[in-house]
Parts: sequence; structure tokens; C-alpha cells
Amino acid sequence: MKMPIFQVDAFTDEVFRGNPAAVCPLPKWPQDVLLQSIAAENNLPETAFLVGAEGKYKLRWFTPVQEIDLCGHATLAAAYVVMTAMEKGQKHVAFSTKSGTLRVSKVGRDLFAMDFPARPAERVDPPPAALLEALGKEPLEVWAARDYMAVYATEKDVKALRPNMEKLRQLDKLGVIVTAKGDKVDFVSRFFAPKAGVPEDPVTGSSHCTLIPYWAERLGKDDLLARQVSRRGGDLMCMPRGKRVAIAGRVVLYMKGAVDVPYSSGVSPT
Repeated sequence: MKMPIFQVDAFTDEVFRGNPAAVCPLPKWPQDVLLQSIAAENNLPETAFLVGAEGKYKLRWFTPVQEIDLCGHATLAAAYVVMTAMEKGQKHVAFSTKSGTLRVSKVGRDLFAMDFPARPAERVDPPPAALLEALGKEPLEVWAARDYMAVYATEKDVKALRPNMEKLRQLDKLGVIVTAKGDKVDFVSRFFAPKAGVPEDPVTGSSHCTLIPYWAERLGKDDLLARQVSRRGGDLMCMPRGKRVAIAGRVVLYMKGAVDVPYSSGVSPT
């Protein structure tokens, strides 16, 4: 059976930048082993699968090695596909996910704004020795939520980091955020998740669920411009909303087509 597939670059308006994600709309859910196999074959930071219609969908995200609980750039990509290819003219979409209902709205011509749960971190003092060893440069502070967050003095510090991926893989958190006040934006970050099959994620929406509460309080601002300073790079517009955060960005289509998969075997009902 042929399955439609879209590959888009999220948090950018240029191809070959931002974070690539595959989006696969499905009529109903197959077995999880097939979803994971497709994600592994795509070998992108995330593949998003969605089932639904009329602006309401169930959404799941898979890295090349595992399903995860929350992904920002692939949610942005899925919303883009719904609003520009599946339901042209749709301005709002709601996704039912492992992290609750996530809503995405189209703002203006090409901006998509996501409503996500906030994940404020707690200070870790003293920092785990294994984390410091893996990062290779001691941060000013270490915080923790789903991921560790290491705060550095300068953007230059963040860009210069060359962490030991094998040591990061052995930590007790899904990933590691590194961040600092930005030179030309409010804050910068990078995100490493070798445990999830993504050594360095190009642009990470879910990490900003932790970054936004921290930087909003530290800078005393409600409108924040963030940049993930990976090799590909990407820009995010961020706002704290109490127990939620708003994360907005742009998306550009790279490729669309279809893949042949053994979909008929092991299909489960929605």
C-alpha cells in the first residue's frame, strides 16, 4: 500500500535549514513496529504520524530508534501539512498526543503558532559529575525537567561545546539542553539526545518548554526571540503563558511523495 509522505524543514523559511521532519498521514494505525521501521528508514530526527480529519488528529512522533512523548518541530510540520495540503484553508488544528492536546494556529501568511505545556526545571546543585564530564566545560548552572539544562555565560560558550555523545547517552535524562543569553536574540540553545538516536537535534521545540519559563523569568520578558545555534540553525518566537508556552515558527516544504509499505499486515483499529 502506498502511504503519502511529506518532508519539511521546520523553524525556517529556507530549505536545508531548520529541522527536517517527515509527516505521514494515515487512514488508521498500523502496528507500532511498522511506524518505528518507517521512522528508522527515514532516518530523520523525527517522523510524525497522524490519523484524523476536520482539524482534529491523533499525532505520534518517532525518532529513528524510539517513540517520544513530545516533539515541537514535527508538530509544526504536521500542522503545516494539514493546513496547506490536507485541509487547505484550515487555520487551526488540534492534535491529541501523549502530552495532551496540542493546538496549532496559522498566523498571517506563513507563521504557525503552537500551544504547548510548560516544563519548568528545578535547580540541580551540585550538578551531576557525569553530566559535567560529558559536556567538557562546566556551566554556570544546571537545571532539570525531562532533560538536563546547562546554562553558560555566553553564546560563544554554547557554540564551542563538543560534548561526548557516548557519555551523554548514559545519563538518566532523555536529552541535554545547553543555553546562554544571545548576542542578537534573547537566548540561544543547542540540544543533544543521543539516547533517542539524535546526537544533536537541529531545532527543538520541546526543549523550549523548559527554556521559555527560565528565560522569561530571568530576562523579565514575555516576548522572546530564540535561536538554536546548531549547524543548520533555526529561529523560534516564544511566549510564556502560565502553565503553557507559545512557540511559533515558519515551515518550508522540501519534498512530497509516497512510500510503499506492507501496511495491510497487522492494522489495528483507531
